[in-house]
Amino acid sequence: MAEEKIKLVKKEKIADDTMAFHWEMPDGFEFKAGQFGDFTLIDPSETDEKGNSREFSFVYAPSENELVTATRMRDSAFKRELEKLPEGSEVKFDGPIGHFTLHKTESTPAVFIIGGIGITPIRSMIAEATEQQTSHDMTLLFSNTKPEDAPFQSDLKKFEEQNPNFKFVPVMTQADSDEWNGESGYIDEDMLKRYVSDVSEPIYYLSGPGGMVNDMYDMLVEAGANEDNIRAEEFYGY
Repeated sequence: MAEEKIKLVKKEKIADDTMAFHWEMPDGFEFKAGQFGDFTLIDPSETDEKGNSREFSFVYAPSENELVTATRMRDSAFKRELEKLPEGSEVKFDGPIGHFTLHKTESTPAVFIIGGIGITPIRSMIAEATEQQTSHDMTLLFSNTKPEDAPFQSDLKKFEEQNPNFKFVPVMTQADSDEWNGESGYIDEDMLKRYVSDVSEPIYYLSGPGGMVNDMYDMLVEAGANEDNIRAEEFYGY
């Protein structure tokens, strides 16, 4: 679709240093779960060498009928401008973009290995599969430093309750052992095999910081995953 202007409807904190932004839905806009858009600030008071545009995944599923993005709030010119953007302000928008979407063959399991804000396109995929009642067998290993850093935990638990084919496995790398009784440490082959009985069978989706995505790719190959069945999307801080 052609670039157009849309308004910021609402913004909210959803985890430590993490905010969600609810945008006006363009007329007739359609997208697939997992896709993203390009957002450009209009006449910001400050900018940097990376410019005024950034790409953000759509957090909500098409069936939820809301255009929502989320991001870690790093100390960059773009993020500072975005954080203070008044509700009702316009940005330039272009989308949908991308092919990081859930595979169509419902008999093939999906395993998501995700770090931090990389959850944004995955939340959309899981929400849509849950709403459409597909028969995809889905497992999510979602790594964060500690619970307060992890966005959309309540949504993911809700999807697990609603969808008998979805298993949610939150993983914390630095959580206090007195306060956290779930999976701890870094995702590795042993942890993967506790939740995936046949590592060679699923299609894998990797999303998160570039270093983690690369490490998880290598781990999967060593564990016996089919390289042709590994799909990745890297999220870099800016």
